Amino acid sequence: MVMQRSAIRVPFLARDLLRWRRSFSQLAQRESPVHENGAPVFKMPPFDFSPPPYTGPSAAEILQKRKQYLSPSMFCYYSKPLNAVDGKMQYLFDENGRRYLDAFGGIATVVCGHCHPDVVEAIVNQTKRIQHSTIMYLNPAIADFAEALASKFPGDLNVVFFTNSGTEANELAMMIARLYTGSHDIISLRNAYHGNAAGTMGVTAQSHWKFNVVQSGVHHAVNPDPYRGVFGSDGEMYAKDVEDLIKFGTSGCVAGFMSEAIQGVGGVIELAPGYLPAVYSSIKKAGGLCIADEVQAGFARTGSHFWGFEAHGVVPDIVTMAKGIGNGIPLGAVITTPAIAEVLTRRNYFNTFGGNPVCTAAGHAVLRVIERENLQENAHVVGSYLKERLIALRDKYEIIGDVRGRGLMLGVELVTDRQLKSPANVETLHLMDQMKEMGVLIGKGGFYGNVFRITPPLCFNKEDADFLVDVMDYTMSKM
Repeated sequence: MVMQRSAIRVPFLARDLLRWRRSFSQLAQRESPVHENGAPVFKMPPFDFSPPPYTGPSAAEILQKRKQYLSPSMFCYYSKPLNAVDGKMQYLFDENGRRYLDAFGGIATVVCGHCHPDVVEAIVNQTKRIQHSTIMYLNPAIADFAEALASKFPGDLNVVFFTNSGTEANELAMMIARLYTGSHDIISLRNAYHGNAAGTMGVTAQSHWKFNVVQSGVHHAVNPDPYRGVFGSDGEMYAKDVEDLIKFGTSGCVAGFMSEAIQGVGGVIELAPGYLPAVYSSIKKAGGLCIADEVQAGFARTGSHFWGFEAHGVVPDIVTMAKGIGNGIPLGAVITTPAIAEVLTRRNYFNTFGGNPVCTAAGHAVLRVIERENLQENAHVVGSYLKERLIALRDKYEIIGDVRGRGLMLGVELVTDRQLKSPANVETLHLMDQMKEMGVLIGKGGFYGNVFRITPPLCFNKEDADFLVDVMDYTMSKM
Protein backbone atom coordinates (compact mmCIF):
# COMPACT_ATOMS: atom_id res chain seq x y z
CA MET A 1 0.00 0.00 0.00
CA VAL A 2 1.08 3.58 -0.60
CA MET A 3 0.88 4.56 3.06
CA GLN A 4 3.13 1.68 4.02
CA ARG A 5 5.69 2.74 1.43
CA SER A 6 5.54 6.37 2.54
CA ALA A 7 6.36 5.70 6.19
CA ILE A 8 9.85 7.14 6.64
CA ARG A 9 12.15 6.18 9.46
CA VAL A 10 15.05 8.39 10.47
CA PRO A 11 17.72 8.05 13.16
CA PHE A 12 16.46 9.40 16.48
CA LEU A 13 18.19 9.25 19.84
CA ALA A 14 16.12 8.38 22.93
CA ARG A 15 17.61 11.30 24.88
CA ASP A 16 16.19 13.66 22.25
CA LEU A 17 12.65 12.35 22.67
CA LEU A 18 11.52 14.73 25.42
CA ARG A 19 12.89 17.81 23.65
CA TRP A 20 11.39 16.64 20.37
CA ARG A 21 7.93 16.22 21.86
CA ARG A 22 8.12 19.74 23.27
CA SER A 23 9.42 21.48 20.18
CA PHE A 24 7.97 19.57 17.26
CA SER A 25 5.59 21.59 15.15
CA GLN A 26 1.87 21.60 14.43
CA LEU A 27 1.43 18.26 12.69
CA ALA A 28 2.87 16.36 15.62
CA GLN A 29 0.73 18.34 18.04
CA ARG A 30 -2.40 17.30 16.18
CA GLU A 31 -1.38 13.69 15.72
CA SER A 32 1.42 12.25 17.84
CA PRO A 33 3.79 10.17 15.73
CA VAL A 34 4.07 6.48 16.45
CA HIS A 35 7.50 5.56 17.78
CA GLU A 36 9.32 2.32 17.05
CA ASN A 37 12.61 1.64 18.83
CA GLY A 38 12.90 5.32 19.72
CA ALA A 39 12.48 6.50 16.11
CA PRO A 40 9.55 8.65 14.93
CA VAL A 41 7.61 7.43 11.92
CA PHE A 42 6.65 10.30 9.59
CA LYS A 43 3.64 9.79 7.37
CA MET A 44 2.72 11.85 4.36
CA PRO A 45 -0.88 12.89 3.83
CA PRO A 46 -2.99 10.02 2.42
CA PHE A 47 -2.96 9.69 -1.35
CA ASP A 48 -5.02 7.18 -3.30
CA PHE A 49 -2.57 6.11 -5.98
CA SER A 50 -0.10 3.28 -6.39
CA PRO A 51 2.31 3.36 -9.34
CA PRO A 52 2.69 0.28 -11.52
CA PRO A 53 5.72 -1.93 -10.85
CA TYR A 54 8.92 -0.54 -12.31
CA THR A 55 11.03 -2.95 -14.37
CA GLY A 56 13.57 -0.57 -15.91
CA PRO A 57 17.25 0.02 -15.11
CA SER A 58 18.32 0.94 -11.60
CA ALA A 59 19.44 4.39 -10.49
CA ALA A 60 23.06 3.20 -10.53
CA GLU A 61 22.74 1.91 -14.11
CA ILE A 62 21.13 5.15 -15.30
CA LEU A 63 23.82 7.21 -13.61
CA GLN A 64 26.49 5.19 -15.36
CA LYS A 65 24.83 5.74 -18.74
CA ARG A 66 24.58 9.46 -18.07
CA LYS A 67 28.27 9.62 -17.30
CA GLN A 68 29.12 7.67 -20.43
CA TYR A 69 26.75 9.18 -23.00
CA LEU A 70 25.49 12.56 -21.80
CA SER A 71 27.23 15.90 -21.43
CA PRO A 72 29.50 16.16 -18.38
CA SER A 73 27.89 19.54 -17.70
CA MET A 74 24.76 17.75 -16.47
CA PHE A 75 24.59 17.46 -12.70
CA CYS A 76 22.29 15.79 -10.19
CA TYR A 77 20.78 16.86 -6.91
CA TYR A 78 21.53 14.76 -3.84
CA SER A 79 24.40 12.51 -2.80
CA LYS A 80 22.22 9.59 -3.89
CA PRO A 81 20.44 10.89 -7.02
CA LEU A 82 16.71 10.25 -7.23
CA ASN A 83 15.42 7.96 -9.97
CA ALA A 84 11.95 9.45 -10.50
CA VAL A 85 9.98 6.97 -12.59
CA ASP A 86 6.37 7.95 -11.84
CA GLY A 87 4.53 11.14 -10.97
CA LYS A 88 1.00 11.89 -9.87
CA MET A 89 -0.22 15.35 -8.91
CA GLN A 90 2.10 16.71 -6.17
CA TYR A 91 4.00 13.45 -5.70
CA LEU A 92 6.87 11.60 -7.34
CA PHE A 93 7.74 7.90 -7.01
CA ASP A 94 11.14 6.25 -7.26
CA GLU A 95 12.08 2.88 -8.73
CA ASN A 96 11.01 1.12 -5.53
CA GLY A 97 7.58 2.76 -5.47
CA ARG A 98 8.53 5.08 -2.62
CA ARG A 99 6.51 8.30 -2.59
CA TYR A 100 8.05 11.77 -2.33
CA LEU A 101 6.38 15.12 -1.82
CA ASP A 102 7.49 17.20 -4.78
CA ALA A 103 7.97 20.76 -3.52
CA PHE A 104 10.12 21.76 -6.51
CA GLY A 105 7.71 20.99 -9.36
CA GLY A 106 10.39 20.31 -11.96
CA ILE A 107 11.83 23.81 -11.33
CA ALA A 108 8.52 25.71 -11.10
CA THR A 109 7.22 23.91 -14.18
CA VAL A 110 4.49 21.52 -13.06
CA VAL A 111 1.52 23.74 -12.18
CA CYS A 112 -1.49 21.42 -12.56
CA GLY A 113 0.17 18.40 -11.00
CA HIS A 114 2.16 15.52 -12.46
CA CYS A 115 0.22 13.60 -15.10
CA HIS A 116 -2.95 15.61 -14.55
CA PRO A 117 -5.60 13.54 -16.35
CA ASP A 118 -7.00 16.48 -18.33
CA VAL A 119 -3.59 17.52 -19.63
CA VAL A 120 -2.65 13.93 -20.44
CA GLU A 121 -5.95 13.44 -22.26
CA ALA A 122 -5.43 16.58 -24.34
CA ILE A 123 -1.93 15.43 -25.32
CA VAL A 124 -3.04 11.90 -26.21
CA ASN A 125 -6.11 12.99 -28.16
CA GLN A 126 -4.17 15.52 -30.21
CA THR A 127 -1.34 13.04 -30.84
CA LYS A 128 -3.87 10.55 -32.19
CA ARG A 129 -5.16 13.09 -34.71
CA ILE A 130 -1.97 14.84 -35.85
CA GLN A 131 1.30 15.18 -33.98
CA HIS A 132 3.06 17.69 -36.22
CA SER A 133 2.66 19.43 -39.53
CA THR A 134 3.77 23.06 -39.85
CA ILE A 135 2.39 26.43 -38.83
CA MET A 136 2.17 27.18 -42.55
CA TYR A 137 -0.92 24.94 -42.52
CA LEU A 138 -4.00 25.78 -40.47
CA ASN A 139 -4.75 23.89 -37.29
CA PRO A 140 -7.25 24.79 -34.54
CA ALA A 141 -4.97 23.91 -31.60
CA ILE A 142 -2.55 26.82 -32.02
CA ALA A 143 -5.25 29.38 -32.81
CA ASP A 144 -7.53 28.35 -29.95
CA PHE A 145 -4.70 28.41 -27.42
CA ALA A 146 -3.41 31.78 -28.64
CA GLU A 147 -6.89 33.26 -28.18
CA ALA A 148 -7.24 31.79 -24.68
CA LEU A 149 -3.77 32.93 -23.66
CA ALA A 150 -4.27 36.46 -24.95
CA SER A 151 -7.43 36.75 -22.84
CA LYS A 152 -5.28 36.55 -19.71
CA PHE A 153 -3.46 39.82 -20.49
CA PRO A 154 -4.37 43.49 -20.12
CA GLY A 155 -4.58 46.13 -22.86
CA ASP A 156 -3.22 45.41 -26.32
CA LEU A 157 -1.06 42.45 -25.28
CA ASN A 158 -2.79 40.03 -27.63
CA VAL A 159 -0.32 38.85 -30.27
CA VAL A 160 1.36 35.52 -29.48
CA PHE A 161 4.45 33.86 -30.91
CA PHE A 162 5.10 30.32 -29.65
CA THR A 163 8.56 28.93 -28.94
CA ASN A 164 9.97 25.76 -27.37
CA SER A 165 11.48 27.19 -24.18
CA GLY A 166 11.95 30.22 -21.98
CA THR A 167 15.42 30.85 -23.38
CA GLU A 168 13.98 30.99 -26.90
CA ALA A 169 11.19 33.28 -25.76
CA ASN A 170 13.62 35.70 -24.12
CA GLU A 171 15.93 35.66 -27.13
CA LEU A 172 13.00 36.56 -29.37
CA ALA A 173 11.80 39.30 -27.01
CA MET A 174 15.24 40.92 -27.01
CA MET A 175 15.42 40.85 -30.80
CA ILE A 176 11.94 42.34 -31.13
CA ALA A 177 12.85 45.17 -28.73
CA ARG A 178 16.01 45.98 -30.68
CA LEU A 179 14.19 45.92 -34.02
CA TYR A 180 11.28 48.03 -32.84
CA THR A 181 13.33 50.72 -31.11
CA GLY A 182 16.34 50.79 -33.42
CA SER A 183 18.55 50.71 -30.32
CA HIS A 184 20.83 47.93 -29.14
CA ASP A 185 21.36 48.41 -25.39
CA ILE A 186 19.33 46.30 -22.98
CA ILE A 187 19.30 46.67 -19.21
CA SER A 188 18.73 43.75 -16.88
CA LEU A 189 19.37 43.12 -13.20
CA ARG A 190 22.35 41.73 -11.39
CA ASN A 191 21.60 38.25 -10.06
CA ALA A 192 19.15 37.67 -12.93
CA TYR A 193 18.79 34.50 -14.95
CA HIS A 194 17.06 34.68 -18.35
CA GLY A 195 18.54 31.74 -20.29
CA ASN A 196 21.71 30.20 -21.64
CA ALA A 197 21.82 31.10 -25.34
CA ALA A 198 24.02 33.86 -26.74
CA GLY A 199 21.71 36.80 -26.09
CA THR A 200 20.07 35.59 -22.91
CA MET A 201 23.43 34.72 -21.41
CA GLY A 202 24.20 38.40 -21.79
CA VAL A 203 21.19 39.56 -19.77
CA THR A 204 21.83 36.80 -17.24
CA ALA A 205 23.96 38.23 -14.46
CA GLN A 206 25.45 35.40 -12.43
CA SER A 207 28.94 34.23 -13.32
CA HIS A 208 27.96 30.58 -12.70
CA TRP A 209 25.75 30.70 -15.79
CA LYS A 210 27.96 32.74 -18.14
CA PHE A 211 30.65 31.49 -20.51
CA ASN A 212 33.45 33.67 -21.83
CA VAL A 213 31.79 34.50 -25.16
CA VAL A 214 30.80 37.81 -26.72
CA GLN A 215 27.80 39.31 -24.89
CA SER A 216 27.38 42.84 -26.16
CA GLY A 217 25.00 45.69 -25.49
CA VAL A 218 23.86 44.64 -22.03
CA HIS A 219 24.05 46.60 -18.77
CA HIS A 220 23.29 45.12 -15.36
CA ALA A 221 21.61 47.35 -12.79
CA VAL A 222 21.93 47.03 -9.03
CA ASN A 223 19.55 44.33 -7.86
CA PRO A 224 16.60 45.65 -5.79
CA ASP A 225 17.03 42.88 -3.22
CA PRO A 226 15.21 43.76 0.04
CA TYR A 227 17.32 41.27 2.05
CA ARG A 228 20.86 41.80 0.79
CA GLY A 229 20.53 45.02 -1.19
CA VAL A 230 22.19 48.30 -0.18
CA PHE A 231 18.88 50.19 -0.03
CA GLY A 232 16.79 47.54 1.70
CA SER A 233 13.19 47.74 0.49
CA ASP A 234 13.44 51.23 -1.02
CA GLY A 235 12.60 50.46 -4.65
CA GLU A 236 12.89 54.02 -5.88
CA MET A 237 16.47 54.31 -4.64
CA TYR A 238 17.47 51.22 -6.63
CA ALA A 239 15.66 52.60 -9.67
CA LYS A 240 18.03 55.57 -9.76
CA ASP A 241 20.80 53.22 -10.83
CA VAL A 242 18.87 52.48 -14.03
CA GLU A 243 18.69 56.21 -14.73
CA ASP A 244 22.45 56.43 -14.23
CA LEU A 245 23.08 53.48 -16.56
CA ILE A 246 21.06 55.18 -19.27
CA LYS A 247 22.90 58.48 -18.77
CA PHE A 248 26.45 57.17 -18.45
CA GLY A 249 26.44 53.74 -20.11
CA THR A 250 24.37 54.25 -23.26
CA SER A 251 23.69 56.85 -25.95
CA GLY A 252 20.67 57.90 -23.95
CA CYS A 253 18.43 55.59 -25.93
CA VAL A 254 17.86 51.93 -25.05
CA ALA A 255 16.12 48.95 -26.62
CA GLY A 256 14.62 47.70 -23.42
CA PHE A 257 14.64 46.51 -19.83
CA MET A 258 14.12 42.86 -18.87
CA SER A 259 13.35 41.50 -15.44
CA GLU A 260 11.45 38.89 -13.49
CA ALA A 261 8.98 40.05 -10.84
CA ILE A 262 10.45 37.37 -8.56
CA GLN A 263 13.93 36.12 -9.41
CA GLY A 264 13.72 32.33 -9.48
CA VAL A 265 17.21 30.99 -10.09
CA GLY A 266 18.48 34.05 -8.23
CA GLY A 267 16.97 32.75 -4.99
CA VAL A 268 13.27 33.69 -5.05
CA ILE A 269 13.94 37.40 -4.61
CA GLU A 270 10.94 39.73 -4.82
CA LEU A 271 11.85 43.08 -6.31
CA ALA A 272 11.63 45.94 -3.82
CA PRO A 273 8.24 47.74 -3.78
CA GLY A 274 8.04 50.75 -6.08
CA TYR A 275 10.97 49.61 -8.21
CA LEU A 276 9.28 48.48 -11.41
CA PRO A 277 6.99 51.53 -11.87
CA ALA A 278 9.98 53.88 -11.49
CA VAL A 279 12.19 51.85 -13.84
CA TYR A 280 9.47 51.41 -16.46
CA SER A 281 9.07 55.20 -16.49
CA SER A 282 12.81 55.73 -17.04
CA ILE A 283 12.95 53.12 -19.81
CA LYS A 284 9.98 54.66 -21.63
CA LYS A 285 11.64 58.10 -21.53
CA ALA A 286 14.73 56.52 -23.12
CA GLY A 287 12.63 55.05 -25.94
CA GLY A 288 12.85 51.47 -24.69
CA LEU A 289 10.42 48.61 -24.23
CA CYS A 290 9.73 46.87 -20.93
CA ILE A 291 10.00 43.07 -21.01
CA ALA A 292 8.51 40.94 -18.22
CA ASP A 293 10.07 37.49 -17.87
CA GLU A 294 7.23 35.34 -16.48
CA VAL A 295 8.91 32.00 -17.14
CA GLN A 296 8.78 31.03 -13.46
CA ALA A 297 6.38 33.45 -11.75
CA GLY A 298 3.61 33.21 -14.35
CA PHE A 299 0.54 31.01 -14.64
CA ALA A 300 -0.96 31.73 -11.21
CA ARG A 301 2.08 30.58 -9.23
CA THR A 302 2.22 33.72 -7.09
CA GLY A 303 -1.40 33.28 -6.05
CA SER A 304 -2.29 36.94 -5.68
CA HIS A 305 -2.11 37.43 -9.46
CA PHE A 306 -1.94 35.35 -12.61
CA TRP A 307 1.25 37.13 -13.72
CA GLY A 308 4.03 38.31 -11.44
CA PHE A 309 4.22 41.79 -12.97
CA GLU A 310 0.62 42.51 -11.98
CA ALA A 311 1.61 42.73 -8.31
CA HIS A 312 3.72 45.78 -9.17
CA GLY A 313 0.99 47.71 -10.95
CA VAL A 314 2.79 47.85 -14.29
CA VAL A 315 1.92 46.76 -17.82
CA PRO A 316 4.92 45.60 -19.88
CA ASP A 317 5.31 45.90 -23.64
CA ILE A 318 6.43 42.29 -24.07
CA VAL A 319 5.87 39.26 -21.84
CA THR A 320 7.78 35.98 -22.07
CA MET A 321 6.69 32.68 -20.58
CA ALA A 322 7.49 28.96 -20.50
CA LYS A 323 7.70 26.25 -17.79
CA GLY A 324 4.17 26.31 -16.33
CA ILE A 325 2.60 27.06 -19.69
CA GLY A 326 2.67 23.37 -20.63
CA ASN A 327 2.92 21.62 -17.25
CA GLY A 328 6.16 20.02 -18.44
CA ILE A 329 5.56 19.95 -22.20
CA PRO A 330 8.34 21.86 -24.06
CA LEU A 331 6.54 25.11 -24.80
CA GLY A 332 7.23 28.82 -24.47
CA ALA A 333 5.67 32.01 -25.76
CA VAL A 334 6.16 35.71 -26.37
CA ILE A 335 3.15 38.02 -26.21
CA THR A 336 3.17 41.65 -27.28
CA THR A 337 1.08 44.31 -28.99
CA PRO A 338 0.11 44.32 -32.69
CA ALA A 339 2.27 47.38 -33.37
CA ILE A 340 5.38 45.82 -31.84
CA ALA A 341 4.75 42.39 -33.37
CA GLU A 342 4.75 43.97 -36.81
CA VAL A 343 8.56 44.23 -36.81
CA LEU A 344 8.90 40.50 -37.48
CA THR A 345 7.30 40.98 -40.91
CA ARG A 346 10.41 42.84 -42.12
CA ARG A 347 12.04 39.48 -42.78
CA ASN A 348 11.02 35.84 -42.51
CA TYR A 349 10.98 34.53 -38.94
CA PHE A 350 10.04 30.92 -38.40
CA ASN A 351 10.04 28.26 -35.70
CA THR A 352 9.59 24.65 -36.77
CA PHE A 353 8.21 23.34 -33.49
CA GLY A 354 6.83 26.53 -31.93
CA GLY A 355 3.05 26.17 -31.92
CA ASN A 356 3.17 22.40 -32.42
CA PRO A 357 -0.41 21.02 -32.17
CA VAL A 358 0.40 18.63 -29.30
CA CYS A 359 2.17 21.29 -27.25
CA THR A 360 -0.49 23.95 -27.77
CA ALA A 361 -3.27 21.46 -26.98
CA ALA A 362 -1.46 20.78 -23.71
CA GLY A 363 -1.08 24.48 -23.00
CA HIS A 364 -4.77 25.11 -23.58
CA ALA A 365 -5.63 22.25 -21.22
CA VAL A 366 -3.36 23.79 -18.56
CA LEU A 367 -5.27 27.08 -18.72
CA ARG A 368 -8.59 25.27 -18.37
CA VAL A 369 -7.37 23.27 -15.37
CA ILE A 370 -6.00 26.36 -13.61
CA GLU A 371 -9.36 28.10 -14.01
CA ARG A 372 -11.67 25.16 -13.32
CA GLU A 373 -9.79 23.94 -10.24
CA ASN A 374 -9.17 27.44 -8.86
CA LEU A 375 -5.44 26.80 -8.66
CA GLN A 376 -4.61 30.50 -8.39
CA GLU A 377 -6.74 30.78 -5.26
CA ASN A 378 -5.21 27.58 -3.91
CA ALA A 379 -1.70 28.92 -4.52
CA HIS A 380 -2.64 32.06 -2.58
CA VAL A 381 -4.29 30.30 0.36
CA VAL A 382 -1.85 27.39 0.74
CA GLY A 383 1.16 29.53 -0.12
CA SER A 384 0.25 32.11 2.53
CA TYR A 385 -0.22 29.35 5.09
CA LEU A 386 3.08 27.72 4.17
CA LYS A 387 4.91 31.04 4.34
CA GLU A 388 3.53 31.69 7.82
CA ARG A 389 4.77 28.31 8.97
CA LEU A 390 8.19 28.92 7.45
CA ILE A 391 8.39 32.31 9.18
CA ALA A 392 7.67 30.51 12.46
CA LEU A 393 10.65 28.27 11.72
CA ARG A 394 12.79 31.34 11.08
CA ASP A 395 11.94 32.52 14.57
CA LYS A 396 13.03 29.14 15.91
CA TYR A 397 16.29 28.53 14.01
CA GLU A 398 19.14 31.02 13.62
CA ILE A 399 20.21 29.33 10.38
CA ILE A 400 17.16 30.79 8.59
CA GLY A 401 18.04 34.33 7.59
CA ASP A 402 15.04 35.15 5.43
CA VAL A 403 11.70 33.76 4.24
CA ARG A 404 10.25 35.39 1.14
CA GLY A 405 8.13 35.02 -1.97
CA ARG A 406 4.46 34.87 -2.90
CA GLY A 407 1.97 32.07 -3.27
CA LEU A 408 3.72 28.83 -4.11
CA MET A 409 6.96 30.50 -5.15
CA LEU A 410 8.80 30.72 -1.83
CA GLY A 411 12.42 30.96 -0.75
CA VAL A 412 14.16 30.19 2.52
CA GLU A 413 17.66 31.67 2.74
CA LEU A 414 20.09 29.90 5.07
CA VAL A 415 22.98 31.71 6.75
CA THR A 416 25.63 30.84 9.30
CA ASP A 417 25.49 34.34 10.79
CA ARG A 418 22.37 36.50 10.69
CA GLN A 419 24.25 39.76 11.13
CA LEU A 420 26.85 39.06 8.45
CA LYS A 421 24.37 37.07 6.32
CA SER A 422 27.12 34.54 5.62
CA PRO A 423 25.75 31.95 3.16
CA ALA A 424 25.19 28.48 4.64
CA ASN A 425 25.69 26.70 1.33
CA VAL A 426 27.19 23.51 2.80
CA GLU A 427 24.40 23.27 5.34
CA THR A 428 21.85 23.80 2.57
CA LEU A 429 23.06 20.73 0.68
CA HIS A 430 23.10 18.66 3.88
CA LEU A 431 19.55 19.65 4.79
CA MET A 432 18.30 18.96 1.27
CA ASP A 433 19.79 15.48 1.44
CA GLN A 434 18.21 14.81 4.82
CA MET A 435 14.81 16.08 3.72
CA LYS A 436 14.95 13.91 0.62
CA GLU A 437 15.65 10.86 2.78
CA MET A 438 12.51 11.77 4.75
CA GLY A 439 10.42 12.11 1.60
CA VAL A 440 10.49 15.83 0.75
CA LEU A 441 12.04 17.25 -2.44
CA ILE A 442 12.94 20.94 -2.66
CA GLY A 443 15.23 22.96 -4.90
CA LYS A 444 18.02 25.38 -4.23
CA GLY A 445 19.11 28.64 -5.77
CA GLY A 446 20.68 32.01 -5.16
CA PHE A 447 24.16 33.06 -6.21
CA TYR A 448 25.65 31.27 -3.20
CA GLY A 449 23.46 28.18 -3.46
CA ASN A 450 22.04 28.76 0.01
CA VAL A 451 18.34 29.31 -0.70
CA PHE A 452 15.67 26.63 -0.57
CA ARG A 453 13.39 27.07 -3.58
CA ILE A 454 9.87 25.88 -2.86
CA THR A 455 7.82 25.79 -6.06
CA PRO A 456 5.45 22.80 -5.89
CA PRO A 457 2.54 22.00 -8.19
CA LEU A 458 -0.35 24.36 -7.48
CA CYS A 459 -2.52 21.45 -6.25
CA PHE A 460 -0.31 21.42 -3.11
CA ASN A 461 -2.53 21.48 -0.01
CA LYS A 462 -2.17 22.50 3.64
CA GLU A 463 -1.47 18.92 4.75
CA ASP A 464 1.42 18.83 2.28
CA ALA A 465 2.63 22.18 3.62
CA ASP A 466 2.55 20.83 7.17
CA PHE A 467 4.50 17.73 6.21
CA LEU A 468 7.14 19.81 4.40
CA VAL A 469 7.63 22.17 7.35
CA ASP A 470 7.62 19.37 9.91
CA VAL A 471 10.37 17.56 8.01
CA MET A 472 12.35 20.78 7.65
CA ASP A 473 11.84 21.44 11.35
CA TYR A 474 13.18 18.03 12.31
CA THR A 475 16.21 18.11 10.03
CA MET A 476 17.17 21.55 11.33
CA SER A 477 16.77 20.37 14.90
CA LYS A 478 19.45 17.73 14.20
CA MET A 479 22.02 20.22 12.77
